[in-house]
Amino acid sequence: MDSRSARPWLKAMGITVWQRREPIAVANAQGPCAEVDGWGRLEDEVRSCVRCGLHAGRTQTVFGTGPRTATWCFVGEAPGAEEDRRGAPFVGRAGQLLDAMLRALALDREQVFIANVLKCRPPGNRDPQPSEVAACLPYLRAQIAAVRPRIVVALGRFAAQSLLATDQPLGRLRGSVHDYEGIPVVVTYHPAYLLRRPADKVAAWADLKRARGVVADE
Repeated sequence: MDSRSARPWLKAMGITVWQRREPIAVANAQGPCAEVDGWGRLEDEVRSCVRCGLHAGRTQTVFGTGPRTATWCFVGEAPGAEEDRRGAPFVGRAGQLLDAMLRALALDREQVFIANVLKCRPPGNRDPQPSEVAACLPYLRAQIAAVRPRIVVALGRFAAQSLLATDQPLGRLRGSVHDYEGIPVVVTYHPAYLLRRPADKVAAWADLKRARGVVADE
């Protein structure tokens, strides 16, 4: 990607100057992945899940998207109204900004695995309840174990706290590389938050560069 084609995406991220870097290589077909039948069973289990009360109000579950050999994994909080309708994560305005974040890293959705902590939409887009996180987190853990990415980017407080089993605030979790089951985790802002607070896009870009550095060093 040359600087001219990347400029619109970096502008969306709030970055005014960009230095060209080589794209990050992604895992190929020889990388770790789950057995096809095991992955299919996991999808079926999520699709029919009634572990918490959220199943009663959903249009459909939102399993996640991306290759099971992905180097990068991005984890969000929960589906919104549009995600619930379409069955895919990050498809609204927050998804457009996530696409910009990926483009700034010389990545696209076909190269990364994207999922949420919750697979069903909370009513009114309210915060997830602890019982809902406890019911749904095993699915995310199984997904990450199957994909075995080289880096996980936790988007927002709920994703970070759920993955890292901590109640520390987002501000204290950012700026460091954490560990989840031997996989490095970098914490940054959720794209929906960045839409409300665009001034923090520069800080988010610093987080993404930290994640890119982790991948490059492996």
